[in-house]
Amino acid sequence: MDSRANMTSFDQKEINWDKLDKTKLFVVGAGLFTGVTVALYPVSVIKTRIQVASKDTPQKNALAVFRNIVKVDGIPGLYRGFGTVITGAVPARIIFLTSLETTKVAAIKMLEPFKLSEPVQAAVANGLGGMVASVSAQAVFVPIDVVSQKLMVQGYSGHANYNGGLDVAQKIIKADGFRGLYRGFGLSVMTYSPSSAVWWASYGSSQRVIWRLLGHSGQYEQTTPSQWQLACVQAAGGVFAGTVASCVTTPLDTIKTRLQVMDNTKERQKARQVVKNLIAEDGWKGLYRGLGPRFFSMSAWGTTMIVSYEYLKRLCAKVED
Repeated sequence: MDSRANMTSFDQKEINWDKLDKTKLFVVGAGLFTGVTVALYPVSVIKTRIQVASKDTPQKNALAVFRNIVKVDGIPGLYRGFGTVITGAVPARIIFLTSLETTKVAAIKMLEPFKLSEPVQAAVANGLGGMVASVSAQAVFVPIDVVSQKLMVQGYSGHANYNGGLDVAQKIIKADGFRGLYRGFGLSVMTYSPSSAVWWASYGSSQRVIWRLLGHSGQYEQTTPSQWQLACVQAAGGVFAGTVASCVTTPLDTIKTRLQVMDNTKERQKARQVVKNLIAEDGWKGLYRGLGPRFFSMSAWGTTMIVSYEYLKRLCAKVED
């Protein structure tokens, strides 16, 4: 297949990094992504509580946890740690999106000589972009993740209480030094990098397959798809990507979360011991605690974000002379 035909087909449905107004992208994107975070943040709180619950905790499913949070803390309880997350989310996403798009462009150019099919080329380029972007963003995101997750579970299932994110950070640093803010960093990279790679690879390849099923070939096309068609295909690709990624990476996410919310005063456990404890409590299914909320979060978040992001790229596209 002619790679130039592929690129032409790609360009009709995607806007590459070099065609974007970066300043407009980051400013408008910050507001857009903040809105999405507000809408979906409670799911992260519920997922985290399910993952860290002890075997004696009565609330172990998503609905029970939701009811308990609202009963005890009201709606604000669903947004514990939100301030910390939103503070670090903007720089982390700027790093992520910049790394994602620049890597995708470089990967597509690198793959041109191999004459790969559109779905394979998209899977490889998007997968590499997602992996590099995730690794790059972890340096900023992991400390935010550690602090916010402690706030999410404070007072729950025996976990300590705190006076805000700054109090959490100070106590972590006092107990473990700055390295305490990076507790679970290795597992975060092992969780989010494959998750990001799988998500973006699944998304990139699935939407190409969907376009073909809808009758759009990889050859030169005289008409571009409508905004409605684009949104529907991107949303379907996001759901598929969220399904695949959540099933593959939930065990690592559960282990990472337990390590990160561990009490600073207790003897630090290793990942192996966390796995043993989970299996002892619930069998192998314990590794998939929070799969439902994680699947919903990754699918809903991914679908909303990708449709919003692709729309944002069109909004921020440079006007060609």
